[in-house]
Amino acid sequence: MKVVINDNYHKSVIVALFNLLKSCTSCVCTMFKKGNLHIQGMDKAHVCLFDIKMAKKWFPEYICDDEIYCFDTHTFYNIINSAGETHSIILSSTDDGDNLDIDLLTTHGGLFNKHFRIPLIDMEYEVLDIPETDYDAEFSIHSKKICDIVSQMTSFGSDLNIRCSEDSFDLITTGIIGEMSVKIPIHDLTAFSINEGEVINLKYSLSYINKMCLTNKLSNEIDFFISRDCPMKIKYDLGENSSFAFYIAPKINDD
Repeated sequence: MKVVINDNYHKSVIVALFNLLKSCTSCVCTMFKKGNLHIQGMDKAHVCLFDIKMAKKWFPEYICDDEIYCFDTHTFYNIINSAGETHSIILSSTDDGDNLDIDLLTTHGGLFNKHFRIPLIDMEYEVLDIPETDYDAEFSIHSKKICDIVSQMTSFGSDLNIRCSEDSFDLITTGIIGEMSVKIPIHDLTAFSINEGEVINLKYSLSYINKMCLTNKLSNEIDFFISRDCPMKIKYDLGENSSFAFYIAPKINDD
């Protein structure tokens, strides 16, 4: 297996992706398929599912044969985060199949070439088939706005209450020290749709949503899909048939 990443935009996206992943899980199984790079897994508590697909054309060199490599997310993130602007990131497998080689190579002066080798983790993962779902409501919002809001809310409560209808949209959290609520005008959402006559009042773990919204470097917008009967989907559209999605089940609402 050999995969090369040298475009600065794609490098920054992949670094941001693994910055999110390391907050969710200590190990990921990365599937190098012939058509795309696919990463799927769950956090340790099995509350959150993540599903990532990056198109083959993201990589100027992509040689693989439907191989799966499992490795430590923190170590991998620390390595690729150290890549300079002129570094190409080159991933390759060793002959014995026990390690993953990561090279940071450059042809420009001022930066040094670096080589890393990390052990692969022996674990099995069964890929989940995620069905297409018709959601009760869908909305998109500027990533920096929602990241800032969620980060502030973690100081007040542990749950995020989403209440919305055809003409209102509110985010609320309540804790021991007080309450924070944000009323977002519908026209400030970049996209919004809800079933006619629908009134939604759903509660989710704020800490998990905060992990999913740690960065605005992936995309200018984040798409949310919510329903009473299925997990909320949080999606970053990365373009070029590539995306990053989280799924998290709603909590029981006492109201």
